[in-house]
Order: sequence, then C-alpha cells, then structure tokens
Amino acid sequence: MSYAGPYLDDDSLVGGALLRRFLGWMIDVVLIVVLVWVMWWILVLFGMLTFGLGFGALAILPFVPFCYHLLSLLGSASATPGQQMLGLTVRRNFDLGPPTGLQALVFTVVFYLTLATSGLLLIIALFTTRHRTLHDLVSGLVVVRVRAMEALTAPGAGWNIGGGTFAP
Repeated sequence: MSYAGPYLDDDSLVGGALLRRFLGWMIDVVLIVVLVWVMWWILVLFGMLTFGLGFGALAILPFVPFCYHLLSLLGSASATPGQQMLGLTVRRNFDLGPPTGLQALVFTVVFYLTLATSGLLLIIALFTTRHRTLHDLVSGLVVVRVRAMEALTAPGAGWNIGGGTFAP
C-alpha cells in the first residue's frame, strides 16, 4: 500500500504544516545567518593568521545555506532545525519513509532555484494536495507533522511504515 491511497487522513499529517513550514524557514534563516557570521569571523581570522593565504577559504560561505539544508534532510530527523522545532519532518510521499540522498539533493536544488526566481513559485503550495511546493513535487517528498507520524508508527496503530503492511 502507498501513502497516496485514500485510507489515510491527509489532514492529520499535513494540517497546519504550511504555516509551520514558513515559521520553520524563518528560524532556519536566522540560524543560517548566525552560522555564516561565525564562519566569516573564523575564516577572516584564519586568513590573517596565514598572512592572507587563507582568505580564499571565504569562498565556501555561499555554499553554507545549501549544505545546511541538504545535510539536515539527510540527518536522522529528516528536517532542518527550524522544521524540527515546529514538529515537522520531510518524508517520501509514497510510503512516508525518510528521503533518499538523491531526493534530498533534488529537493534542496529546486528549493534554491525557486528562491532564486523570486520565490513566487512557493505559492503553488496553496493549491496542491497536501500543500506541497514545487520542490516537494519534483523530489517526491512531503512535509508532515511528527506527531501524526508517531501516531501512525505506534504499536497497534494500524500502519507499519517500515514493513509497509497493515498491522492486526
């Protein structure tokens, strides 16, 4: 059975997730700014200690947000720290398993391409099933509430994500 079937209540999984996604993104922006600021100071100090030779390392700073998102999705929580704080996780749409490396990469690349084109394409989430954005649709992922996931995977809850079969 797949998640795409009608037997699951979509609202329990994605209800309120759109606002939480936005707030989680705002938290992530703050965390990324702090991370880049700290790294900038460390790399400037490194550049001064190496008499200018280390200043080239500052070129890694533009990649920090991309790595932040990609590595967060590949982590055990399958969510950025902002999403985790607001009780969200990123899962495969068809079976609610954690994202694969390729899915996480596609998700992150398309997300940043969407932001680079003014971010207006994010509005698509207002009109799609499960409030999925363009990067969700292209990568085959969905953002769901952690509590709903826990309820589905609890013993005797009726759905075993790991095995993909109904429990008695």
